[in-house]
Amino acid sequence: MTGPNQDADFARADAVAGLARDLDELRRAVDPLHEVGGRVNDLARLVGQLADTVAAMTKRPAATPTPSWLLLPADETVVEQVLAELCAWLHTIYLRYPDGATTLPECWLYHPDVVEELLWLMHAWCAAYQGKGASVQLAGDWHDRQRPGVVRRIRSSAGSCSIERHQTRADWDQRPTGAAPVPGIDAVEVITAWWATRRDDPAPEPAASPIGAVLNGGPHR
Repeated sequence: MTGPNQDADFARADAVAGLARDLDELRRAVDPLHEVGGRVNDLARLVGQLADTVAAMTKRPAATPTPSWLLLPADETVVEQVLAELCAWLHTIYLRYPDGATTLPECWLYHPDVVEELLWLMHAWCAAYQGKGASVQLAGDWHDRQRPGVVRRIRSSAGSCSIERHQTRADWDQRPTGAAPVPGIDAVEVITAWWATRRDDPAPEPAASPIGAVLNGGPHR
């Protein structure tokens, strides 16, 4: 028979092995796209950070509680690590579902309530599919109730939002950008600095989207 410590070690090893497999698949998907540049390079950087996150998970307790975006420590390293893991999971799992992809606005990182929803949903998925406690029942609940509920609330609270609605300066530099597997991923750095050091202040103003640049007659100089 195994003791509680051995069970915890087995659960942690299973979870890390599962994340490692997901990371390997994501690497294979991203590597051929390196030459596209821009946002793809950003995603590749986040994937590399996720590798460090997976390695660090071997040192965590087996029953690590779900982190709250609203209560994260005021530490840029912690915030960046959480966003790296979340963005990789969005690319690998959440955006595979058409309703998830169509209802996640490009400005999702500027909505703390949306980030909070996605973060707990990711950990619910991990509990359902990874580790010794994974089960068909948990997976079914994730598909039938949890994921559709998050999609519905995101659609209701931010589904009609856009980058332009977060802008206040008429002469804000509007630089065209390419498509991204995760919408708004270029805002990770500025959101990391804001949420880690001054989350009680208004969110930083985002850069304009390519659509906004076209509607306004091209980029301002």
